[in-house]
Amino acid sequence: MEVAHLSGESYVVTVRGHRIVVDQPEDSGGRDAAPTPVELFVASLATCVAYYAGRYLDRHGYPREGLGVTVAYAMATEGPARVTGARLIVRVPAALPANRRAALHAVVSHCTVHNSLSRPPTVTIDLD
Repeated sequence: MEVAHLSGESYVVTVRGHRIVVDQPEDSGGRDAAPTPVELFVASLATCVAYYAGRYLDRHGYPREGLGVTVAYAMATEGPARVTGARLIVRVPAALPANRRAALHAVVSHCTVHNSLSRPPTVTIDLD
């Protein structure tokens, strides 16, 4: 992955040839032209949960119709700046029987992003 400055508070992330733009809201000096890095961070958790849910449904022969994830998050009110919590609600397809919900919950609770938050990786930052 590579990140490059575009203009103002906007940056472009290049991942395997895909481009993702990030920006800041106007009250933080940006143009609000794209999600913030923190929003993408939370979105990565929600989309990882959705992916795992979809794979579970496929493996067990259930359709993905109606599958979705809603996420709300809270920011720290005092330093350091960070996300302090996230609540995800998985919209389960109607076709999934009630006796399969616990298994689905167990699967989505262990998506890669959630596992990475539960056991944080080592982060090293160097200057070039």
